[in-house]
This record gives sequence, structure tokens and C-alpha cells, in this order.
Amino acid sequence: ISTRKKTIYARSLNQDAYMRALERSELVFGIGPAGTGKTFLAVAHAAMLLERGMVERIVLSRPAVEAGERLGFLPGDMKEKVDPYLRPLYDALYEMMPADKVERAIAAEVIEIAPLAFMRGRTLAHSAVILDEAQNTTPMQMKMFLTRLGENSRMIVTGDPTQIDLPQNTKSGLVEALRILDGVTGMVTVRFNEGDVVRHPLVAEIVKAYDRDGKLARGLGAEG
Repeated sequence: ISTRKKTIYARSLNQDAYMRALERSELVFGIGPAGTGKTFLAVAHAAMLLERGMVERIVLSRPAVEAGERLGFLPGDMKEKVDPYLRPLYDALYEMMPADKVERAIAAEVIEIAPLAFMRGRTLAHSAVILDEAQNTTPMQMKMFLTRLGENSRMIVTGDPTQIDLPQNTKSGLVEALRILDGVTGMVTVRFNEGDVVRHPLVAEIVKAYDRDGKLARGLGAEG
């Protein structure tokens, strides 16, 4: 993946498969733990498509409920409310494009960063559309998002089904979509694991330890 600011190379076999899927497919799901590059590579690919004129804009979104917080409890106007949730998407953009260019593109609405609720009723044509932290969507939100796909658009959905922050007994839209859409032509799912973590080496060990603990807890729950 090449943009004016930098060139990105795959650092694992799964990253390579993901980058190939982004090139070829209109709908790609990148599934796996934090630090595997799934969001960063999605944003990098979107930035490249925009620079090459292959799309007219980038739309980046996240569900606005995370870690038990709801937007209603955050202070300030809409932008101030949603920015803390969307910060990682800004960070990835700034890695790929000069800051002044990002700011101009946002002002011109060539790049749009918005919570998932703002997607309702729209058709996103000629766009690279990314939904991050998709494990925190409800099934209804996920269906609403996926059906926004318009002409000459690419859609990338990233998430980690082990990090669901939805209220108890609420199904994850990501988990349900992966089940329902399995085998649908034109959709590709790439799954990452702790071996793909490209942050500090300790992050991979932390992910592995939590994964192990989760499996143990599920086993004990089943026995109970």
C-alpha cells in the first residue's frame, strides 16, 4: 500500500492476505485482536484509493457505545462528544497523509469521520467506507451499515469478537454478520491472531494470556 507519505508492507502472512483482499474485494472483514494492523491497513488502503482517484471520499465510522459509555453522558457538542471514540481513526489517517491535507479534506467533507448512527438513510457511492470496532454494533446496526454500500464503493469492517462492550444479552452485529454472510460472493473475511500483532512484542503475549484466560473461563462456565 503506497501513499504520498509512506509505503506499507505486510508484516505477516495474514496481513498479506488482508492487503490482497482489500485490493480485490468490495466487502472485506478484518477480524482479530488489537495491534494486528487491521484498522491501520484499512485506513491506509482507503487513503491510497482516494489519492489515486479511485474513490471520491473516505467515510470512517465506529459505533458510539464503548466500554459501557453512552454518548449522552459525554459533555459538549456533537463533535466533542464523538471525537474521543473516533480518535484512533484520526491517528491512522495522520500516519498516512500530511496533517494539513487531512484537515482540509475533513473540512471539504472528502473525509468524513462520524459515529455509526449518522449512516442511517444514506447510500455511500464512490466511497471507501470503514467500520471499526464493529463487534460493538447490534445486528440491526450492522445490517443498516452493510446495506449502505453504493456504486463503485469499497467497504471494510474491522473488529474483535473477544472484546464486545455491548450490554449483557445483546447480540453482536459482527458475530451475527459473519455467520449470516458466510459464503456470500464478493465478501472476504481475513482472520488475524496474536502472531500477527505488530506492536510491542509484549502486546502479543498480553493478547495470548487474555485469550487463554477467556477460554479457561468459558470452560469453567460450561462445567458449572
